[in-house]
Amino acid sequence: MVDADQTFVIVGGGLGGAKAAETLRAEGFTGRVILICDERDHPYERPPLSKGYLLGKEERDSVFVHEPAWYARNDIELHLGQTVDAIDRTAKTVRFGDDGTLVHYDKLLIATGAEPRRLDIPGTDLAGVHHLRRLAHAERLKGVLAALGRDNGHIVIAGAGWIGLEVAAAAREYGAEVTVVEPEPTPLHSVLGPELGGLFADLHRERGVRFHFGAKLTEIVGQDGMVLAARTDDGEEHPAHDVLAAIGAAPRIALAEAAGLEIAERAYGGGIVVDERLRTSDPDIYAAGDVASFHHALFGTRLRVEHWANALNGGPSAARAMLGRDLAYDRVPYFFSDQYDLGMEYSGWAPPGSYDEVVIRGDAGKREFIAFWVKERRVLAGMNVNVWDVTEPVQQLIRSKTQVDTEALADPHVPLENLVP
Repeated sequence: MVDADQTFVIVGGGLGGAKAAETLRAEGFTGRVILICDERDHPYERPPLSKGYLLGKEERDSVFVHEPAWYARNDIELHLGQTVDAIDRTAKTVRFGDDGTLVHYDKLLIATGAEPRRLDIPGTDLAGVHHLRRLAHAERLKGVLAALGRDNGHIVIAGAGWIGLEVAAAAREYGAEVTVVEPEPTPLHSVLGPELGGLFADLHRERGVRFHFGAKLTEIVGQDGMVLAARTDDGEEHPAHDVLAAIGAAPRIALAEAAGLEIAERAYGGGIVVDERLRTSDPDIYAAGDVASFHHALFGTRLRVEHWANALNGGPSAARAMLGRDLAYDRVPYFFSDQYDLGMEYSGWAPPGSYDEVVIRGDAGKREFIAFWVKERRVLAGMNVNVWDVTEPVQQLIRSKTQVDTEALADPHVPLENLVP
């Protein structure tokens, strides 16, 4: 039974942590809520960092989850610019890294997120090498892209995933020259497979982006501390004034690992192992967001999902579990992207090799369609491109696991709702 004498500590001040704190108060918890954020900025949402804010179309204040006064008004003890360097599971305390202060918890939520993977090559210490994960990164990159656009400068992007492509689109809108280096044969290969990856390659090529597929960066060449070029493992050299490393993210598990919590295998994305209620191997410690690895009954495997919706929904689910609510977390993975005049939403999970075919409903040539990844006539995932208000029926199709008529699935005249039993 939860009462006012209890203290709930949340380590991680991103969207998941902030929404967990909000949910605790909304659900009537009257005890102490302590939210610890290692950044000096108030908790914010990350999608604008590679979309609207990076493009200068959204103001800086628009990224924050709550206005600053909200935390005091809701009696949330917010610690900005503070790190936690240890969890003592026996004493049930967390220790601040700067001064060693110990804080007791009755329940603890780890929402430490992920961090950009680093290029392990010579030249990464040069001034023009960037990552994009934090608000400070976006602020810096925004200025860089604007300057490149003014001066006809060139950025090389390592990685053709979502971040790499969104930054490529932003760079071209600023007028910068862009080369994307990607080891796979198409963009987004590990998510969309070759069938749809080519569509995104065409989209960017039409806007002037150059791709170098089947290669990796091996060296960033510089002079006087500045970037001059980027070299690849097939002997190519691309001129560059700046380089963005967009080669994925790794879960921030060091704190949990040092505390002896169970960690998932790398084959399953790593992350902190949690059950269907987002509880770790310690019954008083929970994990949510990018750092959590949970078994998804719908897909029959363990997943670690690095997208906005997982933090948005996972934080509140963990908060309810901390309050003793018996609710399973089984959201269908969802994410969205905006690139130039293309907007898309993706629901489900269908990595290459997991599906039999991709069914297209609509006109892929005009980039107005829905793609479905299908196995044994069951929909595993769906992506709507410049087609809107279909996420709910797409997710219903995925959840139903029903066998569908693929001809009807491809026919825009057959309402999707009619295919759901």
